[in-house]
Amino acid sequence: MLFDLDGTLVDSEPHWWQATVSVARTLGVELGPADTPHVLGRTVEDTAAHLLSAARSADPAPPPRLPERSATARPTADLIRLLTESFAQRVEQGVELMPGATDLLRELGAAHLPTALVTASPRSIVDLVLPRLGHRFAQVVAAEDTTRGKPYPDPYLEAARRLGADPSHCVAIEDSPTGVTAATSAGCRVLVVHPEHGLPTLRDIRDSKPRPPKDG
Repeated sequence: MLFDLDGTLVDSEPHWWQATVSVARTLGVELGPADTPHVLGRTVEDTAAHLLSAARSADPAPPPRLPERSATARPTADLIRLLTESFAQRVEQGVELMPGATDLLRELGAAHLPTALVTASPRSIVDLVLPRLGHRFAQVVAAEDTTRGKPYPDPYLEAARRLGADPSHCVAIEDSPTGVTAATSAGCRVLVVHPEHGLPTLRDIRDSKPRPPKDG
């Protein structure tokens, strides 16, 4: 079973959004609902590229309020660092587990079913969150582990490869359109969860028969 992290197992997406809004303002950019698909479920690199594009669209001049050393450093690399640090600071202050997450992970452990974490977050963030889950994943695929992140299938394909499983035999649990697209494109069966409902039990998952990807 393959799990997304942010918004699926832990309620960290508000922290990521707040971190991105904070960094965007240093570029003179105000984020709104239209920016959501470029932030939630995306890698730090993708979000940094989106912020730079938004800043340049608003003002063709170089972003005015990046730190001094950004004048000689790569702007994208600087933004990646700022976004990661801002996100980490918020996560360190506390992040809530999604309802049902602990119970489902405990059931999977008791049933000896292999699990993998497949996340767009960098490993530094994953390392902050993993101890709070209390579960030993057989594999962890973080942002640095594939050249392309979600919505491309690469992270899910890599997780299945590491588990030695055919993607079509894997169930991916996701909450965002970006993640659903990635898992479906990889050929996984997908179960979409909603924050307000929390995670299902293992029995519910088996009974629901998560939908297989459509051919073509």
